[in-house]
Amino acid sequence: MLKLFGAVLIVLAGTLAGFQRARQYADRPQHIRGLIAALQRLETEIMYGFTPLPEAMRRIGQQSREPLKWFFVKTAEEMSPPHDRSAQDAFQRVMEAHWKTTAMKGTEKEILRQLSCTLGTSDRTNQSTHIALALQQLKQEETMAREDQGKYEKMSKSLGLLLGALIVILIF
Repeated sequence: MLKLFGAVLIVLAGTLAGFQRARQYADRPQHIRGLIAALQRLETEIMYGFTPLPEAMRRIGQQSREPLKWFFVKTAEEMSPPHDRSAQDAFQRVMEAHWKTTAMKGTEKEILRQLSCTLGTSDRTNQSTHIALALQQLKQEETMAREDQGKYEKMSKSLGLLLGALIVILIF
């Protein structure tokens, strides 16, 4: 009876691990889409609202869903008094602390890092150009993330279950 209970737990753990991995494949396109929408709002705030960057980040954070909400709010806090950090420093600090809570990968992080180098350091049209470039790159990443989701989401679920069953077979 105890062996059966252990076998069920092992299969369940493998299945849950597979479902967790599959969820990451499903969440990545959604997070990228949310980031694209947030950057489009940032571009609007900069170009037409003449909003200071920390306030624009705070507004975007309030309008966004988790995990991006926390990302933009914390970036705004880092750029505001008493910290008064540059956009590049604020983005870097928040990305280091927060990036693991998202399903996004290093390529999206690098796109944001490159964008942060120009935010707040150039005129509005130049910032708009860099945001448009980041948006284009993120749209390409979203397309690839959707392809990965289609390829690997179902496979991850199945492999989790099969791996759990394999471990049970090998143990018993």
